[in-house]
Amino acid sequence: MNKKQGAAIALMLWLAIILVFMLLVQRFDLMTFIVLVLIGVLVITQLLKQQYVQPGYLRYLDYLIVVGFVIFGALVLKKILEFHG
Repeated sequence: MNKKQGAAIALMLWLAIILVFMLLVQRFDLMTFIVLVLIGVLVITQLLKQQYVQPGYLRYLDYLIVVGFVIFGALVLKKILEFHG
């Protein structure tokens, strides 16, 4: 198993743990889920990065992180507007 496959398995395991825990406590909050997924992706990305050589698939992971931050920012902005509205 290479690092790419290990990262995919680790991310799927992380998502499954988050989902099962949220279902057990019977509270599914989209914002919390996105934040925890983003934390998982960030940790896995940092563990995969090498000092001198960067595989092509890590560039796509960086794009995924940017998309996650945009979604997180939109959700935060929505919450802020709900409090003022």
